[in-house]
Amino acid sequence: MLPLHSGYLTKQETIAVPGADDLLICSLLDKNQFYDPLDEALNLGISSATWPLFGLLWPSGMQMAERMANRPVTAERILEIGCGLGLSSLVAHRRGANVTASDCHPLTRTFLDENTRLNGLPPMAYRHGLWGTAALREDGSPVLTSAHDAGVSGLFDLIVGSDILYERDDEGTLASFIHAHAAVASEIWVVDPNRGNRSAFHKHMARVGFSIQEQVLDQSAQENLPAYKGRMLTYTRG
Repeated sequence: MLPLHSGYLTKQETIAVPGADDLLICSLLDKNQFYDPLDEALNLGISSATWPLFGLLWPSGMQMAERMANRPVTAERILEIGCGLGLSSLVAHRRGANVTASDCHPLTRTFLDENTRLNGLPPMAYRHGLWGTAALREDGSPVLTSAHDAGVSGLFDLIVGSDILYERDDEGTLASFIHAHAAVASEIWVVDPNRGNRSAFHKHMARVGFSIQEQVLDQSAQENLPAYKGRMLTYTRG
């Protein structure tokens, strides 16, 4: 298909999510795409190697989307962090849930807007969400975002994230970010493909008052779904 911008190529494909209607998703053509002429991504700590990762569909995101398809729709406030293409948010949004998608990549909102349009959905709430050292400039001041993409604010009853434990976080910045945006009584879902940083994250989440339950995910390949191995991590408090 035609690119959203001449600097990178995209594709469209129909994505089947068990328990939900199919979604038409626009994504980057492949992991070799890169376009950051104003260094917007670089200034947010996103290197050329990691730049395209937001714009691809990942197995953990598919696992989370399936769980969101089976979550009863209530008045609860839902936040997806590190959403990338936001497949889980799109599933929840189409079902009528009160969901906000968030990520730090400067093009995330562009793709979310395009994918809501492709599926005939109303606009979805989006906020800039960044934690850790990447959220601070060299002088220690916070990275500023445009008014168009204001930062995450408010408290949420359910916070979800797929494959977000991909780097060491000795200071517990991710847990602190979650703590800052989770309601007193809240639930956190993390799908983790056995990255190796799970134990440290458990400790940081316990420090801010969450209990943990792990479910092993060992899914054989199916007709439309690849095999998957990982963990479904559920944190609760209140």
